[in-house]
Amino acid sequence: MIGGILMVLAVIWVYQTANKAKVSNPLMWVGIAAGVFFVVQMLLVQGNVFILEAIRGSESSGDYERDLLSVGDRKNQGGFQGIGGYLLSVFFELMPPIAGVLAVAVLRLKFITKESFSIGNLFSGIKEMFTSISQSFKSPE
Repeated sequence: MIGGILMVLAVIWVYQTANKAKVSNPLMWVGIAAGVFFVVQMLLVQGNVFILEAIRGSESSGDYERDLLSVGDRKNQGGFQGIGGYLLSVFFELMPPIAGVLAVAVLRLKFITKESFSIGNLFSGIKEMFTSISQSFKSPE
């Protein structure tokens, strides 16, 4: 859910930047940005699953099969107890979409705006994006 919301915001950001930079075919860049976001997020989610299974691998037996309809075994057990486990779970949940946004930001900076690499340039245009989104909800009078 978080990744989907961030993907929508990232492609709006790329679309507005492409229009402002007057690049040819801004929708192509929107598609590329969505693809990059999705691939980065998918790879990191798979990596997270691999890491989490490695952490919990010593606790489960080889014949463990999870019932897909049951959510009863989704508990904070093993290495995920306490504040450290909570922070680890939050990190693994938020890292893939944030990395996707960073990948889209680098793509936008190097291929659309062609500006020099700096933190200010990397995230430029986000305020304008939120301003235009908020303006779109106002009714014309």
